[in-house]
Amino acid sequence: MPNSNSKFHCNHRGAREAGRQELVSRSLQSAQHCLDEQDFGTAYAHYLLVLHLAPELKTSVKEMFQFTLFKWAEELDSLARVPDLFNCYEQALELYPNDEVICNSMGEHLFRMGFRDEAAGYFHKAVKLNPDFADAKENFYRVANWLVERWHFIMLNDSKRNLTYLKAIENAVHSGCKSVLDIGTGTGILSMFAKKAGASSVYACELSKTMYGLARDVVAANNMEREIKLLHLKSLDIEIPKHIPERVSLVVTETVDAGLFGEGIVESLIHAWEHLLLQPK
Repeated sequence: MPNSNSKFHCNHRGAREAGRQELVSRSLQSAQHCLDEQDFGTAYAHYLLVLHLAPELKTSVKEMFQFTLFKWAEELDSLARVPDLFNCYEQALELYPNDEVICNSMGEHLFRMGFRDEAAGYFHKAVKLNPDFADAKENFYRVANWLVERWHFIMLNDSKRNLTYLKAIENAVHSGCKSVLDIGTGTGILSMFAKKAGASSVYACELSKTMYGLARDVVAANNMEREIKLLHLKSLDIEIPKHIPERVSLVVTETVDAGLFGEGIVESLIHAWEHLLLQPK
């Protein structure tokens, strides 16, 4: 009897496997037929089924899946079916989370729709996955030009200005200001000045997602990622001890160009002095 049960289960598994292979084969054929008929939505659905039933085929069907995804996404875009478009890309990235081509394509759609911060994130990921991917590199630099204001480049190359900031921060830290908050950190240069000057605790906040990501990369490149706490927050939203564990003794900021009032820096500084700074003795 045990042998009979074993044989039954074996036959059942064999039949189920044969059924799976048959369904996968038919779905692949149907997907190709739909592509021939330019029915990209149905073809995309067939490929999703194939990848769900046979994940071992991910590599072999990858190029056709990408082609189908992109064609279907173009159609959804033209029909203004934005939620469906993004849903397709989310499904695709669940299947191929480290695919630079899909990341880049997702970024292109986001950029065209005006979601530039989000687009930059996908372009950046694509470049990290494949540093030689020319399209992603071009897209990332293009969106960076939209997001990184020109005055950032001017300030970073103004050695006299930077030296003045460095000396001022050094004087403040050496006089006893050991905890520092950098508001609107940008590239993180003032936070790094503070840490190099000897501050024991350095916190930095940045509202722009792109600049926050850039600051993380710059700080990491200077081996300070464990010494400077970066927050993707507006300074008005920082809470103690939720985001930082203490009131700080020094606030620094580099947002003093023509964008002064547009970025609400005055309110930010008042808020910082009232809620984040150490109370005078």
